[in-house]
Amino acid sequence: MLIHGAYHGPWCWDLLSEALRARGHGVVCPELPIDDPSAGTAAYADAVTPSIVHLDEPVLVAHSMAGTVSPLVAAARPIRKLVFLAAFLAKPGTSCQQQRQKEPVDPPYEPSRVEFTPIGEDLWTVGDETATEIFFHDVPPDRTAWALARLRPQCYRWMTETTPLQAWPEVPVAAVVCTDDHAINPDWVRTAAQDRLGIEAREIDGGHSPFLSRPAELAELLDGLFADG
Repeated sequence: MLIHGAYHGPWCWDLLSEALRARGHGVVCPELPIDDPSAGTAAYADAVTPSIVHLDEPVLVAHSMAGTVSPLVAAARPIRKLVFLAAFLAKPGTSCQQQRQKEPVDPPYEPSRVEFTPIGEDLWTVGDETATEIFFHDVPPDRTAWALARLRPQCYRWMTETTPLQAWPEVPVAAVVCTDDHAINPDWVRTAAQDRLGIEAREIDGGHSPFLSRPAELAELLDGLFADG
């Protein structure tokens, strides 16, 4: 199960899904209600449930913001493994915004233009130039144009609320760091994987969206992580 991040939707997994199916994996890509001002991470986790009830202990791959969602799913449903892809990691008792203030979560990169626009009820849009620099800087231009046309408004309740996660579920975990990530600090991902998950993060070249920039390479890496149990 592939769970998308902020501003995105199930469409972002299309190329990776094809590559994983070619390797014999079944793939499910739920849609999170990211543009619903009343929905926080618990509601996002609830949105995953209808897609998971008939699956036999799937692996959850959570990108970026979805790293705060997948542990909630694993706490409620049998899950074989959690894979965090360039992902935020929830810390019980605090919010992602508080983590950003105390830890070097943000990358050492500043976009040339900051085009985040509030549209009411804590909903925000991101402009094409900023999205390209942060999410898609190493993605081929045709794929970038395709992705930009599909980005959605994002509610930031998931960022400001105290996580509803009470404790990390007892589930095997893996983490993947994107070495040239412009959306989340690669060094923080490495450190958080060690300190919070007790593991070494695996590495993949490039930016925040390897499912668009190098889907075959990402599928190979994930295939190995799935096989590890």
